[in-house]
Amino acid sequence: MGFQQGFLWGGAVAANQLEGAWDEAGKGLSVADVATYKPNVDVKEYKKHVEVSLEKIKEAMADKDTTYYPKRRGINFYHTYKEDLALFAEMGFKVLRVSIAWSRLYPTGEELTPNQEGVKFYKDMFKEMVKLGIEPLVTLSHYEMPLELALKYNGWNDRRVIDMFVRFSKTCFEEFGEYAKLWLTFNEVDSIIRHPFTTAGIIPELCDGDEIKCCYQALHHQFVAAAIVTKMCHEIIPGSKMGCMLTKLMTYPRTCAPEDVLATQDKNLDNNFYADVMVLGEYPRLKTVQLKNDGHYPKMEERDLQILKEGTVDFLSFSYYMTMTESVDPDAERVPGNTVLGVKNPYLKSSDWGWQIDPIGLRISLIELYDRYRIPLFIVENGIGAKDVVEDDGSIHDPYRIDYFRAHFKEMKKAVDAGVELMGYTSWAPIDLISASTSQITKRYGFIYVDQDDLGNGSHERKRKDSFYWYKKVIETNGEDLD
Repeated sequence: MGFQQGFLWGGAVAANQLEGAWDEAGKGLSVADVATYKPNVDVKEYKKHVEVSLEKIKEAMADKDTTYYPKRRGINFYHTYKEDLALFAEMGFKVLRVSIAWSRLYPTGEELTPNQEGVKFYKDMFKEMVKLGIEPLVTLSHYEMPLELALKYNGWNDRRVIDMFVRFSKTCFEEFGEYAKLWLTFNEVDSIIRHPFTTAGIIPELCDGDEIKCCYQALHHQFVAAAIVTKMCHEIIPGSKMGCMLTKLMTYPRTCAPEDVLATQDKNLDNNFYADVMVLGEYPRLKTVQLKNDGHYPKMEERDLQILKEGTVDFLSFSYYMTMTESVDPDAERVPGNTVLGVKNPYLKSSDWGWQIDPIGLRISLIELYDRYRIPLFIVENGIGAKDVVEDDGSIHDPYRIDYFRAHFKEMKKAVDAGVELMGYTSWAPIDLISASTSQITKRYGFIYVDQDDLGNGSHERKRKDSFYWYKKVIETNGEDLD
């Protein structure tokens, strides 16, 4: 059977990781602009890479340099988007997942009208995409909340932020709906527990000693906001589709000991909770009981649960990089993943950054999600971060990347043949950019190499890797030719 006609092959990026131009054309500071590169911190210590304090934020605000703030410079996409989009078109992209930097349209988040220079930039970018035959898939919130909202309101912990986000989203729908019909609300909405500041602008000192309670309150506000803007999107943009987006963290038991199986069940139920709310329109009973027992059940207004029911999504999108195993053994070896630590799986190989590579886990995830939710799925992040080497003749040979994608595409195809309704696939990322968790560029994901190091040095020239030509062939044959 294979992939359907019109299957959306492409790539995924985020504004804060590639645009740069952090202080140009009226853009305000975002939470990403104070994220620091910490070369001396082990990549396994992901929490240390994303931890913040009021003192550190104020230090960053006073420092106007970009050297140790890589997301301020990105890869200069703001000024090179036409050339970069042309490279994506050369690969044959049908779709490109992008995000809109909230603080480029509303510098502090509190303005009543948008920054017109920001509107013009995105409008020009979308026009260029459409001209090249690339359909936009637009994420409204991808780790780039205006910093002012974090400092003044403790981010999404304050219900007033809902109205500001709705205003921003309405602007996006009205200004860009002519070009974009596919939308996502919050990137990896579940990640709020793992990195609260990055995801929701939450600052620990402002949480009255209970950061987890803060997170669940903020998450509820994001759920409500997502439901409101999902309904709004349908009203403003005829034929539009809105999806939610979560980190798929499939977990296996380390052993068949019932204790390990139970711990694994807890992990998987928790990972599904976020999609349960946004797809099914209600808090699952088990999670509700848990939150109440733990004292973390959020404050709600009378209409909130009805809003959630009325604002369910059209499709479910997710990132998939690796799987984990779980054990109750406190001495079990743990290895890093996508901002998580999991018990090492002896049956899997790992990337240069220690993330376990599990193509079959992608098929398991697709089948599990489709069986549970029965709506179309979209893989919007998947890829391998690696240390690429440029040869003397300028070529970049990355067979490890081709092997990674080939294995995952084979499993995707098997899931589709089993009956899973899969809309498309966007790799993370088609071009080297700044890592969300460690702020590195040398953790390279792209089919396109960017000559830039972790401190911003280099010619910034773009070079096609071997995988560039391989992925082009995959798209041309709609996934049939994987050789």
